[in-house]
Amino acid sequence: MTGGLGRGKGHAFGSGWISGVLSVTCGALGYGGVLCLLFPSWLTTPSARALYPLDLVRFLIYVMLVVGFGMGALSVVLRRRKVLGFTGMALATAGTLLGGSTAEVGTLGGTTAVGLDWFLLNLFILALVFVPLERVIPRLPQQAIFRQGWTTDLMHFAMSHLLVQVTVVLTMLPAAFFFRWATRPWLQDAVASQALPLQFVEIVLVADFTQYWVHRAFHRVPWLWRLHAVHHSSETLDWLAGSRLHLIDIVITRGLSFVPLYVLGFAPPAVYAYLVFVSFLAVFIHANVRFHLGALEWVVATPRFHHWHHTASPVDRNFAVHLPWIDWLFGTAYFPPGRWPDAYGIAGRPVPDGYWRQLIWPLRRQPARAS
Repeated sequence: MTGGLGRGKGHAFGSGWISGVLSVTCGALGYGGVLCLLFPSWLTTPSARALYPLDLVRFLIYVMLVVGFGMGALSVVLRRRKVLGFTGMALATAGTLLGGSTAEVGTLGGTTAVGLDWFLLNLFILALVFVPLERVIPRLPQQAIFRQGWTTDLMHFAMSHLLVQVTVVLTMLPAAFFFRWATRPWLQDAVASQALPLQFVEIVLVADFTQYWVHRAFHRVPWLWRLHAVHHSSETLDWLAGSRLHLIDIVITRGLSFVPLYVLGFAPPAVYAYLVFVSFLAVFIHANVRFHLGALEWVVATPRFHHWHHTASPVDRNFAVHLPWIDWLFGTAYFPPGRWPDAYGIAGRPVPDGYWRQLIWPLRRQPARAS
């Protein structure tokens, strides 16, 4: 399942393709938002429901439905093939007929494994932040927003967010099941009683040190590499490319990284602050943006540092997610001043295109190693 913004006139500005894609995107966001209002017990994340400002949510649903229908109508007028325009208009119309932004909130009760609200909210916020950012300070100005493989990465993004309840449970289960013996109340009380900013800094240090070795293992152990190769198959990096991760890769990495946080007993507010931080940083370091911090680039990971991790050559470098100096400490840093990689991906392109093929591929056969 691949796609891109081609150079031909079929995808050019004024052809109706861009407005068609925007129509489908906005129409789907609005329609999905209405479904979340109607069926909150089935489609929303229980821990997040009380945090939503409902008036703002309804306003955003209204905007998405209006823009989806309007962009669809524009695409129908401009484009010879009407599929995108009519699809966006149909989604917006369906959402409106179900009650639109004024739909009553359905009955709450029970839990669900589908986080449609989490997917819609993250897609909206991240696209709103990073798409303009990649246009204003691009690393590669010629790189299209809808580049080759964007639909595959969107599917990865969707599945990891829709299954957020499942992945959270699988992340926490190994720590609670296998490492409960390692917890000490006196230690957890001492850690949790610290100031929250200090706990946040400690979590970043502990988590990134753990993730460094977990990440390095994914590049060294053959069966782990088969899973992680999916992430490195992207030959174009942008804000969406970081979502290309095999679900088993996500569960193993997050599960192992959570173990020291569980054993040490950091306070939930500090952990939540870290999760917000790492969610944005993970998107940022893959983004198509030219961002300079000078000497601080050895302190906090930037796109240029992490892009060298994805370069086709040299491979197996820059494993740290947050703190580049960890790579320097263990001899795996590669960060030539002022330079960016010439190419991304895996030599020989062993990983197939398309979400479902990438999901099955590591489990079926052994690909060639990257290094």
